[in-house]
Amino acid sequence: MKNIVILISGRGSNMEAVVRACQEQRWPARIAAVISNRADASGLGFAAAQGIPTAVVANKDYASRAEFDAALQTVIDGYAPDLVVLAGFMRILTPPFVEHYAGRMLNIHPSLLPLFPGLDTHGQALRAGVAEHGATVHFVTAELDHGPMVAQAAVPVMPDDTVDTLSARVLKQEHVIYPQAVRWFVEDRLTIVQGAVQVDHSK
Repeated sequence: MKNIVILISGRGSNMEAVVRACQEQRWPARIAAVISNRADASGLGFAAAQGIPTAVVANKDYASRAEFDAALQTVIDGYAPDLVVLAGFMRILTPPFVEHYAGRMLNIHPSLLPLFPGLDTHGQALRAGVAEHGATVHFVTAELDHGPMVAQAAVPVMPDDTVDTLSARVLKQEHVIYPQAVRWFVEDRLTIVQGAVQVDHSK
């Protein structure tokens, strides 16, 4: 039974998708905690209603990013995580923090990486005039949005798309591939070989 700790900053819709999949599909795992850097994150209420322990480590309470990350790491490690899942956690993490969870921290990014790293991915996609857009689940490394990729999902970009309509279409796919990727991890299906992820589909 693996322990999963999920980090959020707001509504945490991907957190909800992971929690529901874990419960309904009876993964060999449990959601050990949901932690936010914002006390007003609405996702904390959902987690508490599911009986999941919650915690807040407010970045505004710390003078530096390194101090915040150190405090956050202490709280996370109190739950003995096998996997840390970033679900809309709006913080750039320091290299020592990322290294501490190397190979056991996942993120989902709303683009088909390596296209459009960083913020405003849907706007970037529309301005670039691409035919497809989507989302990527990847292991977290010190280089922003560049870790080994676990899964991707693509959606067509429509001629009349706005940031909001494109974002909504991508989010639906995020809610599919993120729980799938987390499940692969807890079922020991994922291996990183020379910087690339291999998925064992025989289990």
